[in-house]
Amino acid sequence: MPTALWIAHVEVTDPEAYGTYAKGAGPAIAAHGGVFLARGGRYVQLEGKDRARNVVARFPSLEAAVACYNSADYQAALAGASVRDLVVVEEIE
Repeated sequence: MPTALWIAHVEVTDPEAYGTYAKGAGPAIAAHGGVFLARGGRYVQLEGKDRARNVVARFPSLEAAVACYNSADYQAALAGASVRDLVVVEEIE
């Protein structure tokens, strides 16, 4: 089964609430086998909407990433701290 990438382009609207989100989201992601590959850091926006924070996590499967997003723990962490685009993409085997 191919792994999957969770790719988020984030505009933080409430830094304090985003910190709370990160504290809850990190363990939820890890519990579903997610491993962060990028969190913030340098980037170059070549096309599309620029959002200053970019996050990439690898999951064991597309299903695991979607299950993480839908989990009670992850949903509890989502608290209006940001505006974002989030996509899960299956990797090529």
